[in-house]
Amino acid sequence: MPLDLTADVVTLTAALCDIESVSLDEGAVCDAIEEALRPLQHLTVTRIGNTVIARTELGHGERVVLAGHIDTVPLTDPPNLPTRRLPGADGEGEVLWGRGTVDMKGGVAVQLRLAATVPAPSRDVTYVFYEGEEIESEFNGLLHIQQQRPELIEDADFAVLLEPTGAIVEGGCKGTLRIDLTTKGAAAHSARPWNGHNAIHDAAEILSRLTAYEPRTVVVDGLEYREALNAVHISGGIAGNVIPDRCTVSVNYRYAPDTDEDQAVAHMHEVFDGLTFEITDNAGGARPGLDLPAAKAFVEALGVDVVAKQGWTDVARFQAMGLPAVNFGPGDPNFAHHDEERCPVDQLVSCEAAMLRWLA
Repeated sequence: MPLDLTADVVTLTAALCDIESVSLDEGAVCDAIEEALRPLQHLTVTRIGNTVIARTELGHGERVVLAGHIDTVPLTDPPNLPTRRLPGADGEGEVLWGRGTVDMKGGVAVQLRLAATVPAPSRDVTYVFYEGEEIESEFNGLLHIQQQRPELIEDADFAVLLEPTGAIVEGGCKGTLRIDLTTKGAAAHSARPWNGHNAIHDAAEILSRLTAYEPRTVVVDGLEYREALNAVHISGGIAGNVIPDRCTVSVNYRYAPDTDEDQAVAHMHEVFDGLTFEITDNAGGARPGLDLPAAKAFVEALGVDVVAKQGWTDVARFQAMGLPAVNFGPGDPNFAHHDEERCPVDQLVSCEAAMLRWLA
């Protein structure tokens, strides 16, 4: 069924969610979005794979990007679709229940409503509806734009990612670095441990450094980011009667956006001086750029609370393209990917109203 962009934002969110679009299967919802946007004369529409980019070309001196991914994680068993509009828990109000209501078709619905109802925004807008955010980076639609048509977004001054934030602004994001530290011993029968060397016991040195570590709290562009360094996985041993000859501790470092990827690695060398490690993942963070005119205007127009994003989101991809970015969208992120995924109806309405204050 075609999407009706004249419907209210709650109805439109439900319609989007009811088009199942688990990662790598976004074709149907992408078709529906493209079909709904093509007739709008004030937009220039481009499709790359299952990603749609729609741009106003009004000649304003400022351009902003509004972006949202159209894929979801898999459905539950039994499926948490079709959507249902239900009474919420105490103090929650009415909610829209179902996969994608939080992460993040509510934000996508807000984008579509703006694209349809604000033909002459106060600044030029690039709307991006992209695939493959919930899985490996190679499938990410923003990456595909970067590789194939970077000019479609690189001419912007500021970006808003409509990921769920509980209807407050979350500025930038922290970087994330994962490393594996491996201790090596010598296997032996556990009845005669003196014939070997216990690699798991050697991991105590790694754990003691983590326990003693004091993470920074850093203010970047007026927002407070709390760093974190934690063991997230440990493995070793092959049997109950064998002294383990190997133990691997996986460590995750969440670093503030005043630190780049190389600096984060250098810091791990400081923390684990004398030990060796393997880097398994490293994605830099993003500054919120709240000192820039476009960001200031956004925050002032919305009139909502502003906090630092303590996780990692695709705003980091915008940072890599030279665009400061913030997260702002409906839904409690604690319910993203949840079996009981649900979004308060009033947040869908208030997010659309806030964005209208900014663009109209």
